[in-house]
Amino acid sequence: MQKYNVSKHISFYVIGISYKKADAKTRGKFNLNIDQRKALLYKAKSLGLDSVVTSSTCNRTEIYAFADQEKILIDLLCEFSLGDQETFSENGYVLKDELAIEHMFKVGSGLDSQILGDFEIISQIKSSFALSKKQGMVNPFMERLVNSVIQASRRIKNETKISSGATSVSFASVQYILDNIGRVSDKKILLFGTGKIGRNTCENLVKHTSNKNITLINRTKDKAEEIAGKFNLIVKDFSELQSEIRSTDILIVATGAQTPTITKELIYPKKELLVLDLSIPKNVAEDVQGMDNVKLLHLDYLSQITDETLSKRRQYIPEAEAIIKEVRFEFDEWLNTRKFAPTIKALKEKFKNFKEEELDYQSKKNLKFDKEQAEIISDRVIHKITRSFASHLRNANGSTEDSIALLKKVFELDSD
Repeated sequence: MQKYNVSKHISFYVIGISYKKADAKTRGKFNLNIDQRKALLYKAKSLGLDSVVTSSTCNRTEIYAFADQEKILIDLLCEFSLGDQETFSENGYVLKDELAIEHMFKVGSGLDSQILGDFEIISQIKSSFALSKKQGMVNPFMERLVNSVIQASRRIKNETKISSGATSVSFASVQYILDNIGRVSDKKILLFGTGKIGRNTCENLVKHTSNKNITLINRTKDKAEEIAGKFNLIVKDFSELQSEIRSTDILIVATGAQTPTITKELIYPKKELLVLDLSIPKNVAEDVQGMDNVKLLHLDYLSQITDETLSKRRQYIPEAEAIIKEVRFEFDEWLNTRKFAPTIKALKEKFKNFKEEELDYQSKKNLKFDKEQAEIISDRVIHKITRSFASHLRNANGSTEDSIALLKKVFELDSD
């Protein structure tokens, strides 16, 4: 990437771990919360990196960044998560330059999501980008790339039907309940955790089940009350979690804890209980699965949509890829201009020096010389000349490097 003059570092990388190779438990080790991402950015800046964006969801954790080698990024991920080098080498991936750019477009456009057409990831990319920009860790290349990915994502969502049907794990969980539980409106439902997935699940429950007996519990009660007020639901204290679980029919867990919060001791298996764990890492102990009358499903299962909805979505992939190709072409055009930007800048400076020398000479030679008017005319001429050179270089295709070399030689430029 050095030829494009976009970073002092050699290459643009994406390093990450996702649902494609890693199970939920492994992905959970590399998950980065907001504080961990802030600390990672601070450390990256102290190491001299100039552009880093981190993204972490239930399905993937990725770092997009410029670096001289991939190792520094893997080290950062392992330092600020619970993951380690060996686990990453077995389950992670590293993409470089063109492949990294292509990957970011696919991720942001929902083509690489566990649920095809799931656009929740683009909001995460936006917030991650905003965090990096606030920390001063975004260069012009990263800003242009992220904006292009957002543009492609928006167009695909608006111009194709690839996001029709279920678009998230939260919807898939409610769809599972509707498909497998009889008389859902009469069942007692308990939602533990009111983060983003919890809020989305809650909204889908209210919208699709017509259930009036939904209870919310969150460690921070005011957050639960805020959501409950919006949907007119019941809120209970965290201290009442055990008693509520023992009287419920469906338990949905969507907390952000690093270790299981729902264990066998909290469950009273005298009645049938469906437990849906939508958390990363898992927040329901695995041995709950073996209890009588208890059925436990994790989001990995809920994410595996193989029904007619997914089949319909696949037919819109070519349309989505065509849109990405269009947006990517515009991005590549901009990127190509970066190759000769230093040369054009140096050329403009050279012409300005010529101008200053000549204006100084003419003002001394001619007392009636209108220097102010000459400045205006000279600047317009310089602008037109440099624009013509830029247009030539932009359309020079394979001969761009030769043209740049010629300009440097003729005008004795030093643009490095």
